[in-house]
Amino acid sequence: MSIISSFSDLKLNTWIVRQLHTLGLTKPTPIQENCIPAILKGQNCIGGAKTGSGKTLAFALPILQRLCEDPYGIFALILTPTRELAFQIADQFAVVGKTISLRMCVVVGGMDMVTQGQELARKPHIVVATPGRLADHLESCNTFTLKKLQFVVFDEADRLLSGQFSEQLETIFAALPVKKQILLFSATITDDLKNVKELAGNEYFTWDCRNDVATVEELDQFYVLCPFDVRDSYMVETIRTFRQKSENGSIMIFTDTCKNCQLLSMTLNEVGFDNVALHSMIPQRQRLSALSLFKSDVIRILIATDVASRGLDIPAVELVLNHTVPSDPRDYVHRVGRTARAGRGGTAVTLVTPYDIRLVHAIEAAINARLKEYQVDDKEVATIMTQVSVTKGEAEIKLDETNFYERKLINKRKKLILEGKDPDEEEESRKQYLNKKRRKRRKEHNAIVNSKLL
Repeated sequence: MSIISSFSDLKLNTWIVRQLHTLGLTKPTPIQENCIPAILKGQNCIGGAKTGSGKTLAFALPILQRLCEDPYGIFALILTPTRELAFQIADQFAVVGKTISLRMCVVVGGMDMVTQGQELARKPHIVVATPGRLADHLESCNTFTLKKLQFVVFDEADRLLSGQFSEQLETIFAALPVKKQILLFSATITDDLKNVKELAGNEYFTWDCRNDVATVEELDQFYVLCPFDVRDSYMVETIRTFRQKSENGSIMIFTDTCKNCQLLSMTLNEVGFDNVALHSMIPQRQRLSALSLFKSDVIRILIATDVASRGLDIPAVELVLNHTVPSDPRDYVHRVGRTARAGRGGTAVTLVTPYDIRLVHAIEAAINARLKEYQVDDKEVATIMTQVSVTKGEAEIKLDETNFYERKLINKRKKLILEGKDPDEEEESRKQYLNKKRRKRRKEHNAIVNSKLL
């Protein structure tokens, strides 16, 4: 077997190799070394490797090579579960494909559909899309066709094929040609990917970078045991403790819901930790702006839901802090994969309540490693507990008074009408429930403030 020492050994065109050299890339990673030759031979491919292993270029380079041999649009479709990942993939295609005047289109939610439709009508070479928005375009207009494309790529394929996007994928596949090359890439090879013979045909190349440990050796993994009702205070103290060792290190905090994400962001800003939030209830331009501020180190704390756990290339994150323990060990692997990338060191700390012990054991079994205890000062937690609780209570009251759930409510009204229900009656019932909840929250908040005064 020949030894691969450069991209030239993969029989990539000279212009691609030269462009990679300008980016400082001279030697292919294992997934690139194994998958690129198979893709160039015309094989369907299933590739699995840890986050940060160069999966995007593993499919982008052979697609660009085939494109330059017979350029036309729409040549390839790349599907991905999140908007931010779609823009990131498009950026990588654009940088390498600059030499051949590559035309691209990003089709995601939160952006103007008319503009996207016009871009699709101009027949770009590469379309990078989230399934929901692309399905909307296919159902609402006929100004473009996917019937002549050569490649369909599923990035983060395990999530795309988990069932969450089944309806949209059905619409998309009905618009695709029978003959096409299907490429599936993911950080974790799941049963959904192992059973894709029907999807990818009988002949496909599979490469999985197997390792007994699902996380890298350079990653130090810890837990902080804390009572459920003071988890936020332990989060603040964990940040303070970490800041004593790394004053300017970048921190990503993961939590479970959009509302929690927004509340934690508001709370931390109030207690002196500047941050930005990233979740699906934020307008797309603000999401991209938040990510840009964090990547450029203007803001050094990013609070996010799992929308930011997969695929995003943020190389300098020093700490990943899990505010909530993910219910699926694979989500833990993706979250902590945001740090300790490309051979760098990194730290992951998970806040664990007594209700989370079973989840932690499942994570330890999945990664074949034990989490160590991260030392925080319980006395310091006690001194900030009231301040953090009051601040979060005030943030929750402010959030209730905004239109935070406006877009969600509009979609809900549409759904209720389709179901034959009266949205106004449902809305009145919801308002009564929220008013009752607000009165209770204000009462609890006032009780905490009064106890502090006493």
